[in-house]
Amino acid sequence: MLMPTRPSRPRNAMTIDVEDYFQVSAFAPFIPRGDWDVRECRVERNVDRILALLADRGICATFFTLGWVAQRYPALVRRIVEQGHEIASHGYGHERASDLSPEAFRSDVARAKALLEDLSGYEVLGYRAPSFSIGKGNLWAFDVLRDCGYRYSSSVYPIRHDHYGMPDAPRFAFPVREGLLEVPVTTLRLRGRNYPSSGGGYFRLLPYALSRWLIAQVNQQDQQSAVFYFHPWEIDPGQPRIEGIDLKTRFRHYVNIQRTEARIAQLLQDFEWGRMDEIFLGQAQGRRAAVAASA
Repeated sequence: MLMPTRPSRPRNAMTIDVEDYFQVSAFAPFIPRGDWDVRECRVERNVDRILALLADRGICATFFTLGWVAQRYPALVRRIVEQGHEIASHGYGHERASDLSPEAFRSDVARAKALLEDLSGYEVLGYRAPSFSIGKGNLWAFDVLRDCGYRYSSSVYPIRHDHYGMPDAPRFAFPVREGLLEVPVTTLRLRGRNYPSSGGGYFRLLPYALSRWLIAQVNQQDQQSAVFYFHPWEIDPGQPRIEGIDLKTRFRHYVNIQRTEARIAQLLQDFEWGRMDEIFLGQAQGRRAAVAASA
C-alpha cells in the first residue's frame, strides 16, 4: 500500500540589500549625501562575510545592490556572481522612489541596471526600491521598471508602518504590469492583519524562535515561499555610531545588532533557500546579459 507523500517545504528566497550603514534612509536627516565619500565604508568586508556564510551552507541568494556601491567596489559585484548568486538592483543612489519624479526615478533605475550588467556580465532582472517605497501614491514606478527591462520588483511591503507600507496589497507574488511581477516581502496574516515576518529590524527585535515560527507558518499554512531580507550593516556591531540621531532611530538601527550574524546562520540552517529569479521566474541560473552576449 502506497503511503501518501508529505508535501515538500517551499524553498524561500534569501535577499540582501547591499548598502552601507551611513546610507540608511532613517539617517538621511543626519548624514548629508555629500558626506558619503568621506565616511568609512564597511560594506565590502561585510558582504564578504555574508558570502562566506552562504558558501558554507551551499546557498545561493539575491543581492539587491546599490549602483553607488557597485561603482566603487566592482570586484565585489564580480565575486557575488562568480559564487552563483543573483545580482539585482537597489537603484543607484538609495533615494526613495516616493521622493522622485518619474523622470528622476527612470534615470536612477536605468543607470543602476546598466552599471550592474556591465560589471557582472549578467542580465539584471530584479529591483527593490529603497525602504520599500513603492505604494499607492507612485504606482507609475511599475511602468518605469517594465519599460527599463526589469522582470520583477520586490518593492511593496503589505503592512502598516510609519515609513512605508501598502497593507491592502496582495501578500504574495502578483503581476503588476504585463511582463512585470511584484514579489512582496513576506507577511503572516493573523486575525485580519498582516504581520512582518521577513527580516530587517523586526528580525533583530523579535526572539529568533518567533521569527522562525512566522516563516514556518507561511511555508506550511500558505504553502508559499517566503522572501527574507537583511543588510550587510546588520551583521556589523563595530560600525561607527552616528551622533545626534533621535532615540527612536537609534533603537531601530542598533537593537540586537550584535546577535544578527548568529541568527542569520541559524536561519540558513533551518529553512531551504534560493535566489529570487529562480524561485519566482523559473530563471535558469547564470543567464548572461544581452549586453555581454552582443559584445
